[in-house]
Amino acid sequence: MDGWASSSCEANGARLHYARTGGGKPPVVLLHGLMASGACWTGLARVLESEYDVIMPDARGHGSSSVPVAGYRYEDHANDIAGLIEALGLDAPILVGHSMGGMAAAVAASRKPDFARGVVLADPTFLSLGIQREVRDSDVADKHRQMLKMPLSEVVADALKRHPNRPMETIELMSRAWLQTSMAAFDVLTPPNPDYETLMGNNIDVPSLIVVGDSGVVSPAIVRKLQNINPKLQAEIIPAAGHSVHLDQPVRFAAAIKAFLRPICYS
Repeated sequence: MDGWASSSCEANGARLHYARTGGGKPPVVLLHGLMASGACWTGLARVLESEYDVIMPDARGHGSSSVPVAGYRYEDHANDIAGLIEALGLDAPILVGHSMGGMAAAVAASRKPDFARGVVLADPTFLSLGIQREVRDSDVADKHRQMLKMPLSEVVADALKRHPNRPMETIELMSRAWLQTSMAAFDVLTPPNPDYETLMGNNIDVPSLIVVGDSGVVSPAIVRKLQNINPKLQAEIIPAAGHSVHLDQPVRFAAAIKAFLRPICYS
């Protein structure tokens, strides 16, 4: 990816692959969602790399990381993040997570007050228990199992039909990530998720930003509720965007991230 360094490290019993822009700048760790990979953050990394050392890991069971037989709950992903940060010697990075990666970032940041310098949550999986059960009982895993039998060209063609306005590079990166996602990774969908109100209350005491689309998983009403719980939580609601807010409105999303990062890292 763009000539960036690519390597792997051992963390929490898994081998995590990652790409890194480097340069001795403030570290920013980008955490992807279910069925994505670190490479899916390429567009945002290009925007940030001149000012930040951007690290893009593949979660366990995704991309080029290992596929342990167990350990795919949010607590496990949070432990992986902690292990990655320790292995790379990162000093209080900013965590930016989408969907599954957002919840994992919140869990990780809630454990230690000095673990992260700041947290960005892009439409994290802050779901009611009922919705969690609906997702678990849906056909999302079965559809993925069928997709794994398809050639890349067919997956790309299908993605283009569903997302005709996305750049071809994004379509190809997402399609490759889908085919690199193991079925074991879907265990993260098993309820219950960590309680997000508890996480965002007294447990996260660093500058935080939640970025959602106007038709994403986390509604504007939930955003307002979370801001009442945590006064350090900033919010950005981006119109004409769904759950994949970073892909639906990449320019607006990147601008929100940059505006949040700069005063924290360069004040």
